[in-house]
Amino acid sequence: MAQNVGKIDRVIRIIVGLAVLSLVFVDPRTMWGLLGLIPLGTGLIGWCPPYALIGINTCGTK
Repeated sequence: MAQNVGKIDRVIRIIVGLAVLSLVFVDPRTMWGLLGLIPLGTGLIGWCPPYALIGINTCGTK
């Protein structure tokens, strides 16, 4: 499983994931905040399944 998410994309995903995940712990305390695990996980792993299906790669060339 090769990485297909670049550095800037990963940082944005981690920040957004943590922000959405915080909805579980602060008001409005909703379980919908668990959806923040998706961008957080893809940001930490560096691989996004929808990107792989569509053929998008934000890593650039190595």
